[in-house]
Amino acid sequence: MQKGASPVGGRVYSVYILASRENGTLYVGMTSVLAYRVYQHKIGFYDGFTKRYGVKKLVYYECHTNVWEAIYRERRIKKWMRSWKIALIEKHNPEWKDLVDDDGEILPLPIE
Repeated sequence: MQKGASPVGGRVYSVYILASRENGTLYVGMTSVLAYRVYQHKIGFYDGFTKRYGVKKLVYYECHTNVWEAIYRERRIKKWMRSWKIALIEKHNPEWKDLVDDDGEILPLPIE
């Protein structure tokens, strides 16, 4: 198996940004099950940063089929200046809409 190849066919890894509100506190994460992970953030399942600061609104995400690319991208975005993260969000989601509907389904980015 190649380095970075997924052992499970078709697995998707998501890099995501949560916000407490428009221009509020930001959190960058990576997961293989985006809808469930965002749900965990929303209900405060784990004690930690997102629970402490009320960071529950999914405002950006991108998908990768290679876990190593996703990990690399997450680490890169985490190191970005705040203004770069905001620019990325506003390029794809200018109204800072929560990209999770009432049924917990992930909505497409308003602008691809």
